[in-house]
Amino acid sequence: MPEGPEVETERLHEAIHEELEKEEGSPFLKRIALTTALLAALAATASLRAGGTVNEALRLETTATRLQAEASDQWAYYQAKGVKGAVAEASRTAWLAAGKEAPEDLVKKAERYGEEQKEIQAKARELEGERDEKAHEAEHLMHLHHRYAYAVALFQVAIALGAVAALTRARLVWLASMAVGAIGIAFFGMALLGG
Repeated sequence: MPEGPEVETERLHEAIHEELEKEEGSPFLKRIALTTALLAALAATASLRAGGTVNEALRLETTATRLQAEASDQWAYYQAKGVKGAVAEASRTAWLAAGKEAPEDLVKKAERYGEEQKEIQAKARELEGERDEKAHEAEHLMHLHHRYAYAVALFQVAIALGAVAALTRARLVWLASMAVGAIGIAFFGMALLGG
């Protein structure tokens, strides 16, 4: 699984630097180059974070699935003990229906199976609690992953607008690039803060 969306900025930087070489002293192009480079660095960082959070979320989901399987096994074991207890109780009832005293081991088996069921039930519920905890944590990480991914997409758009601004020398396009980049920074910041 890829770690996240790749940021294609190499060609854009080359185009900006070519334009800078044409007009060596243009402060506007230098500002565009600087902001584009900063946005590219933020995009790369957000991309790595997006990949890391999705990988951790998948690991937690796998753990939650394993815990669910273990809990299901415990519930099957619980039911098996219940069936054994019911068989022992039915045998004891048959003895009583025949007017005879039931063998002591049948009574003890039924009681033992009931106690074992309580232990098995506690273990199954514990596993389900762990499963729910891991699933909730994975869900939170996927939420963060989406924030990082949105930030990467916005940074890529901002970088592309920066390249267009450098090629056309349109200040309005550069301002749009900065605005889109600021929104990307907001998403990146929210993800970093865990929200």
